[in-house]
Amino acid sequence: MIMLYINWNVNPEIFRIGGFAVRWYGLLFASSFFFGYLILYKVFKKENISIKYLDELTTYMIIGTIVGARLGHCFFYEPQYYLQHPWKILMIWEGGLASHGAAIGIIVTILIFSYVKKLTFLWVMDRVVIVVALSGFLIRMGNLMNSEIFGIPTSLPWGFRFPRATDIPEAIVPRHPTQLYEGLSYLIIFLLLWWLYYKKEGKPPRGLLFGLFLILVFGVRFLIEFIKEPQEGFEKSMILNMGQLLSIPLIITGAILVYLAKKKSFKL
Repeated sequence: MIMLYINWNVNPEIFRIGGFAVRWYGLLFASSFFFGYLILYKVFKKENISIKYLDELTTYMIIGTIVGARLGHCFFYEPQYYLQHPWKILMIWEGGLASHGAAIGIIVTILIFSYVKKLTFLWVMDRVVIVVALSGFLIRMGNLMNSEIFGIPTSLPWGFRFPRATDIPEAIVPRHPTQLYEGLSYLIIFLLLWWLYYKKEGKPPRGLLFGLFLILVFGVRFLIEFIKEPQEGFEKSMILNMGQLLSIPLIITGAILVYLAKKKSFKL
């Protein structure tokens, strides 16, 4: 029997000069803020909101994303190690970011931003999540370039072999490209949210886009985790892994937000 698959042997580095390397992941991660700024610039212009707020919002989001993603990885996935070696938390260049932590970090910083600038929290979140969905797509493409966060073995013709994943020798077996599954799902969610925003002429019911984002993004994440390799050893014995457990309260929150948005019950 002939097995069809894609041999993914892409170099994660774009170029290297001595000990300094520019990686695809870093470029895609940075570009998520660049494209996010451009999109929100159009939103702020459309709604006649001062661009100075956008500049400050971008700073808040960068801090919230990086700090939240790092702390999320450290305390959701490897708490014992990082509590014993707390200085390692600062060594972000060694890798280790968690999307659930990023989500929490963004929400916290937007709460602070909204309070300081006297803006409505849900108004800000309904617009921010549009670009966060796009960022999710770009970051998962970065994971693909790094040959990381892939799925379990598959015999499907679009299975990927990851020969560069030397820490997992079994990666040479064709596997589900879960980075692509997630990334393309997030891209579709971005397009849906962007379309809904314009369909509602820039005035969606308060909390609707934020709620849909939580339901769709973390619903997709919950489902794809069933065919994804565990990120940490302790997850192998779990019925639902850490990513799924963290997704459940966010999906429920999203459903509540959508329900209340439909009822127009929000004053936040």
